[in-house]
Amino acid sequence: MKKILNTYGICSSIKLFFRVLLTKILYSPARLIRAPVYIRGKSRIVWGKGFTTGVGLRIDAFGDKKEVLIKIGKNVQLNDYVHIAAIEEVSIGDNVLIASRVFITDHNHGTYHTSDAFSRPDIAPVKRPLYSEPVFIENNVWIGEQVCILPGVTIGYGSVIGCGSVVVKDVPPNSIVVGNPAKVIRIFNPSSQAWELV
Repeated sequence: MKKILNTYGICSSIKLFFRVLLTKILYSPARLIRAPVYIRGKSRIVWGKGFTTGVGLRIDAFGDKKEVLIKIGKNVQLNDYVHIAAIEEVSIGDNVLIASRVFITDHNHGTYHTSDAFSRPDIAPVKRPLYSEPVFIENNVWIGEQVCILPGVTIGYGSVIGCGSVVVKDVPPNSIVVGNPAKVIRIFNPSSQAWELV
């Protein structure tokens, strides 16, 4: 208790206590959901034990499907202003750390890598049919500040996504990617136990 008071002060410690209490009542089995939080489609979202968030979390599970669209594993930490949106599937594994202002989506308004009569510039984006591909984030991944993860991406086990990266294709396990679009710059070598340049 003394450590919490020293870290947060009296007023913030009282607020933290009430957020923990509300989390246990409204968001079990999560560890802590900080306010404000914006969750749409809660019945189509599941999270594991130890789930923790910063302020301003936004999770949207849209669509007509009744099944779970967003799966969040155990001991996952999402920091401030993370936004996750799904109409098909976003799956986040265990022990994932996601920094602030990260956007993860499995869908777009229209398709732009094929010929699609409904994705033409003369049609308002909001009227273009939604296109989706699932997103998978495997265990032990660390995602840096202001990353954008787009539809159809799998981020492999143990990978690190550098700050400000835009992930448009699969990330191999145990690798570090950076940039827009994100590219592999290092891979963990189990023999040398080091992150080696590609």
